[in-house]
Amino acid sequence: MRIIAGKYRGKVLAGFRGQEIRPTSDRVKESLFQILTPKLAGARVLDLFCGSGALGLEALSRGAKEAVFNDISPESLALCKRNVASVHETGEFHCKDFSTLLNSVSGKFTIIFVDPPYREDVAAQIMNRIAERNLLEEGGIAVFESEREEAPIEGWRILDFRSYGRTKITMMERIP
Repeated sequence: MRIIAGKYRGKVLAGFRGQEIRPTSDRVKESLFQILTPKLAGARVLDLFCGSGALGLEALSRGAKEAVFNDISPESLALCKRNVASVHETGEFHCKDFSTLLNSVSGKFTIIFVDPPYREDVAAQIMNRIAERNLLEEGGIAVFESEREEAPIEGWRILDFRSYGRTKITMMERIP
């Protein structure tokens, strides 16, 4: 697992051992960030299920100004902090379940990365909470990673959908 492009290009990130964790593959990250590049300069991003922090770090490497990292697992958050420190970046770190974090985080985001465990069916719950709290800035994008194509969610428009084998990426924006 590495940072694909930007100022930290090629940096190998510490990863997880075992099969329970499913990091976003380099191939998926590369394709996803080619699409997101125009939005990254000066962006504020939220990595809601951060794991190792790879998505937030890729965004910082490519020009994002600020990243907020969250994971319910203290072990995952510790790994994320180690990876962020390894490139001499800073971030805001939270160890909360997604609902608690979405209820308490302040400010708006340009991009929100949503990569929950594949077995959890929480897309509508998360997207509704993001909308209720108005957490995306105008023109902001929520990037949802799962193993299935997400059904349209009321109040949201699907901007793009990509399939990479088992991994499906759905990019959504609020309907004004």
